[in-house]
Amino acid sequence: MPSFSRRDFLGGLVAAGAVAALPKPAFAAFEPLYPPMDLSYFDTPISAAPAHIKIGYAAITWGGNDRQAIEDIAALGYPGIQLRSNVVKEIPNPDEVAKLLDEHHLTFVALSSGSINMESPDEKAEIAKHSANAKYTHDAHGLYLQMIDMRPKREATSDDYKKLGRMLTEIGKRSADLGVKLGYHNHMGSLGQSPEEMDRVMDASDPRYVKLELDIAHCVQGGGDPVKAIQKYKDRLLFVHIKDVESIPKEESKRGRDYRFVELGRGRVDVPASFKALEDINFRGWAVIELDAVPDPSRTPKDSALISKNYLHDHVGVSL
Repeated sequence: MPSFSRRDFLGGLVAAGAVAALPKPAFAAFEPLYPPMDLSYFDTPISAAPAHIKIGYAAITWGGNDRQAIEDIAALGYPGIQLRSNVVKEIPNPDEVAKLLDEHHLTFVALSSGSINMESPDEKAEIAKHSANAKYTHDAHGLYLQMIDMRPKREATSDDYKKLGRMLTEIGKRSADLGVKLGYHNHMGSLGQSPEEMDRVMDASDPRYVKLELDIAHCVQGGGDPVKAIQKYKDRLLFVHIKDVESIPKEESKRGRDYRFVELGRGRVDVPASFKALEDINFRGWAVIELDAVPDPSRTPKDSALISKNYLHDHVGVSL
């Protein structure tokens, strides 16, 4: 125990006597500022908020006719929309886009900024182009910027992943300054095509500025499992593309592919399992349904959007 001198003891008595001699109003200043608290409440951790998934639809199916896409997507009751970079030329004034979407009660979820050309000799120009798209997104009241890359025609190297990570991070910093978050889209024909390659892209980029925009159909086609990807990147998941894909003979494809993207429920992606995984991690954000093109020429883009909407309601239990 610490030792106290006679002087310390006497000094303490004097101080205590001085406090006792104070008038009641003055003594009140020494009383606790807050009432006693039951600290046992801190033994119980605060649970995370439950999942809250908002459903949007991508305008890509309309082939550049964004005004019609806005009309149709809003008419079907979707609360959000994703636009492509062609809208920058179609509607140069972002204020007009913001007003148009507001009139149709649509949230501008994301702008597809296009692909980073890994073989471009002008890296600064590539960064500037996508940074300008981030500015457009901000001015049009959009939330996110989608980024994809163009895989080199030669065999990819570790330097390619370092370069892509560096470029994504730089664009992400600039978009973050505008309040627009950047999401990397795993995609067939990109450096992030397979699960292992997607991991390399994410490892090469700064997690503070580059998030993951997981496309569940591209994930499946690339040999991955969307459920595992959602669990692995739960802390870095920005938003999700809900999509389906089927296998077809190459001769039936205009691009010589052995796969084709289709409406939800018509392919081999386990869409309900992906939604269950999102609920398990308490995901609170946007899930955007995407279909590159209408697989059946007898249907319209709006018809396809309705098919996917009905599938979500009837088989996943998700309503708009």
